[in-house]
Amino acid sequence: MIQHENDSPGAPVRVAVTGARGGYGRTLLAQLKTTPGAVPTVLIDPDVTGVRDMLAELGITGVAVVPDGAAVDWSVVDVLVEATGRVGAGVAYARTAIGHGCHVVMVSKEVETVAGVALAREAAAAGVRYLPGEGDQPANLIRLLAWVERVGLEVVALGKSSEYDLIFDPATGRLTQLDTTIDAPVMADLLELRQDTLSRRAEVVAELERRAAADSCEMTVVSLYTGALPDTERLHYPVARPAELADVYALREHGGLIERPRSVDVFSALRLPGETSFAGGVFVVVRTNDSETWKMLAGKGHVVSRDGRYACIYWPYHLMGIETPLTILAAAHGPDAVRPAQHAVLAGRTARALRAGDAFTVEGHHHEVAGIDPVILPARADDTLPFYLLGGARLVRDVPAGHLLTFDDVTGYDDTAAALFRSAGAAR
Repeated sequence: MIQHENDSPGAPVRVAVTGARGGYGRTLLAQLKTTPGAVPTVLIDPDVTGVRDMLAELGITGVAVVPDGAAVDWSVVDVLVEATGRVGAGVAYARTAIGHGCHVVMVSKEVETVAGVALAREAAAAGVRYLPGEGDQPANLIRLLAWVERVGLEVVALGKSSEYDLIFDPATGRLTQLDTTIDAPVMADLLELRQDTLSRRAEVVAELERRAAADSCEMTVVSLYTGALPDTERLHYPVARPAELADVYALREHGGLIERPRSVDVFSALRLPGETSFAGGVFVVVRTNDSETWKMLAGKGHVVSRDGRYACIYWPYHLMGIETPLTILAAAHGPDAVRPAQHAVLAGRTARALRAGDAFTVEGHHHEVAGIDPVILPARADDTLPFYLLGGARLVRDVPAGHLLTFDDVTGYDDTAAALFRSAGAAR
């Protein structure tokens, strides 16, 4: 569990941010203006002009803006916030920072799934801290789980909602996910949870793209820090209302989805117009054990299953860089946090047959790879290729649909990141 020391004495913590022009970078910089104890000193992004314009909008001065790591003066940096989202660049920035005695707050979940275990080990050897950045779902869920287990509750499932809610309007019979709206009048009959409700809801929204590589990536990060693994390699993704989570994520013997206790998962939050959003938040479902305690808590509005066996504890938010200053302060002042271990691997399974020479690109808001499904697998001794090493790689042989990609299938991946991934597996 990360502890925060917001009133630590001494000079302000000096912060460098990579990928500073992105949405995460802006929310962090805006918050650092009002966070005591930390100041930005170096911002790294190829779009130097864009970063300077953003700083002018935010009213921030006295910050060095550089296009890449070669121009960084590491003597004015205490903590690096790595937010490029690109494996090769993120690994290079993190290792350079560690080599200069700087702590690292890792926001790039793509980097974390490939090289986080090895980077954390390098940081420990160098006497600096390596932490996942609060504000994104992985660190928030890790923190929530640590609290839940510290008080002795028995965990059955943990996870988050997908990024965009499913908003159903009974007045029109239409359902909206972000910018897409479909006719779904039958959903009016599926607002109450019954035996076949989850399967029927899934049929109604089948034309919507609810799965995202980013979700699997984030749950893999949670696995690295907690040892929790998914029930199924592509996650369940039920369409569920927040008040149903304790029933939906019960064990199968009690009518829920969960076969493996302490499973990670993602759900699509279903709500009506005007209802509060889950906001991409995080949850933990636990056994209630003492029925009287949870009967009382249910009366206070807590989410308890209909049979009383399970309860859901949740934080309906993730505030991106607004929360990350807490991790920056924890990185600089301690105490030390739990280090990740290679409990799981985010791998790639072909969605269709592919040919030798086919090239892969990580693209889009959710960092997808066309033709490849992300899957979360228990850590394995074979040569499974991490999903985000596919960026820039190409196939060296024909592969059928459903094939789990290995290092032998591709060429052109980042050698340094690959070596770090393999070293983490070898140390298990």
